[in-house]
Amino acid sequence: MRAGLVTRKRLLTMLTALTMLFALVGIRIGFLTIRDTEALTARGVRQWTREGVVTAQRGRIEDTRGDVLALSTTAYIVTANPQQVKDEAALSKVLSPILDADPEAMEAKLQNKKLASVILKRQVSRDIIDTIRSLRTDSQEMNALLRGISFDEDTKRVYPKGELLSQVLGLTNVDSAGQSGLESLYETLLRGKAGSLRTEVDARSRLLPDGKTAYVAPQPGYTLRLTVDSAIQGVVERAMRECIQVNDAVSVQCIVMDVNTGAILALCMKPDYDPNDPPRNDIETLRELMRITVVSDVYEPGSTFKMLTCSAALDSGAASLTDRFTCTGAITVDGDRIRCWKNSHGNQDLPTALANSCNPAFVTLALRMGTETFYKYLRAFGLGVKTGVDLPGESAGILINPKYVKNVDLARIGFGQSVAVTPLQMITAACSVVNGGRLMKPYIVREVLDAQGNTVDRVSPTVVANPIKPETSEVMRTLLENVVENGGGKNAAVPGYRIGGKTGTAQVYKDGRVVSNVHIGSFLGFAPIDQPRFAVLVTVNEAKVPVDYGSTTAAPFASQIMAEVLNYLGVRKADPDATEPPAVTVPDVRGLTVAEARKALSDAMLLYETDGLSPAVSDQAPAAGAKLPAGAKVMLYTFEQTPLQPMDLVSVPSVKGLSMVEAGRQLRARGFEMEIAGSGLAIRQEPAANTFAPPGSRVKVIFELP
Repeated sequence: MRAGLVTRKRLLTMLTALTMLFALVGIRIGFLTIRDTEALTARGVRQWTREGVVTAQRGRIEDTRGDVLALSTTAYIVTANPQQVKDEAALSKVLSPILDADPEAMEAKLQNKKLASVILKRQVSRDIIDTIRSLRTDSQEMNALLRGISFDEDTKRVYPKGELLSQVLGLTNVDSAGQSGLESLYETLLRGKAGSLRTEVDARSRLLPDGKTAYVAPQPGYTLRLTVDSAIQGVVERAMRECIQVNDAVSVQCIVMDVNTGAILALCMKPDYDPNDPPRNDIETLRELMRITVVSDVYEPGSTFKMLTCSAALDSGAASLTDRFTCTGAITVDGDRIRCWKNSHGNQDLPTALANSCNPAFVTLALRMGTETFYKYLRAFGLGVKTGVDLPGESAGILINPKYVKNVDLARIGFGQSVAVTPLQMITAACSVVNGGRLMKPYIVREVLDAQGNTVDRVSPTVVANPIKPETSEVMRTLLENVVENGGGKNAAVPGYRIGGKTGTAQVYKDGRVVSNVHIGSFLGFAPIDQPRFAVLVTVNEAKVPVDYGSTTAAPFASQIMAEVLNYLGVRKADPDATEPPAVTVPDVRGLTVAEARKALSDAMLLYETDGLSPAVSDQAPAAGAKLPAGAKVMLYTFEQTPLQPMDLVSVPSVKGLSMVEAGRQLRARGFEMEIAGSGLAIRQEPAANTFAPPGSRVKVIFELP
């Protein structure tokens, strides 16, 4: 009995153990087949299949006529299966010179036997792939060495026109993802959607002869069609190449805009780069070259700004065409002596003051309007805010907060100082001066097209504001035409056409100080001025020539651009019989008296303009030997060697109660440096407010937290 009881207990124990074991197995099977089924299936698929990415064709970028500016072409990815490679060193030695790759890095990749596929090189051309394929036929030994090497299709971004519009178009990386410019801003539209190719393989990742293949087609990206006309862009590119060389400038910029719509017809910044071969080994240089400076960098516009002041004064009723202004070479505002570029313009009416670009006249206009009225117009012209252009990196410019504006600030803003704009802001505001008073939103992408060429989205011109009345705009067109015919814009004239515009010479700030020996010269013009179709802004930054004013560095190249664009657009001449006047050689008049220089220039059939500071000519522009059309104007520059007088000193502004930013802005506006002590709001300054100090002096400002 006892033996049977023991046997039954053992059987019961074994049965219980087996039951629990089967229960555990059942639970495990349940987990595997229910909870983990998706993960295990995916794992299995990865083990018996090989999946490759089929890159989507990136969308093209075209000019307004459909000419291709950027497109993607077929390239290849060279991959290897390290598990099939027997001699990593030998394979690296063969392939690295063909692929222009680092042999040590390639060998390290091939030694990673845990991976079934590694990329050896991206964006390889068809010629190189054919070279590698031909090696396999050289010998059985070479064929065995190349076992495991395969080629997948890839794409490469190509820019058929090279440097043309390079910063605007931007760059893509090796994965065809946008890095800068339109390539980055419109990445979502351009990139498309990648497809895939999945094939069955054995345990050693070899393709099965009768394996199944699953293919998901990629979706190509959209095409961007721009407002830019590559023919006009080509005209601008050639002119700017010559401009930067002739002026030996740090940089040059040019924008051509449709006056009536805000569409950008051309945009050029030099120096630039070839996006097909960018300097990727020098990241800092590349980063600087990629910047779209016409929307990101601000500058004091100088005298081109006077067209905004003039139109605001006329529109508000603060001035009329018959108003008279007396220029004695300087005007004093709140103890701050503001010079004119010429010793004296005498008594003049408003059209003459604009043609003469007389600073005291525009100081008077700004003060007449007052802060409230003048700022109403400045805001309506779009200053101090972004234009909203479809380009990355736009700056809003700098407009002093109205509550901190003093009379001297308002006075300087009147002639284009103490205010900072981007070149795009300036030309956009200027277009509203001549197009009937409509501030247009600038844009560069005209429409978006799908792969079949159907329009997905189209941009329409947008009116942002109406800063001046149509009748004021009509008057301004006449005044700006007079500037080119009789004033400082003569070098921008185009024979046979009615041209309007304004030159400008802006200050350059470095380390918070005005640099006296370099400037930003510019010309902003419109053509034809009776019915404007386009505007041109040329800026020349820090030209290394004896005279770097906008009338000599920028206006001639703006004239060149306008002449070619007018001809390209088929605009008829206002005077069909007008011809280029004969070219004459500029004589050397340096060292002569102004009277002697006048006679020498008259004998050469040339006119002259002088700053009137001294009887002796110290320099001239253009230089002796240059060719000019008869009747053109030569600028004569004189100088005075006199010690600094108290009247030449600058009044130190009061910055008490201001933040560091506002205090620094106020001091920089008058040419002072700021030395900072403490933090918070300004409580004390040295030198004291309303005392006089030479421009460039350091003002120590003590700040304290409130």
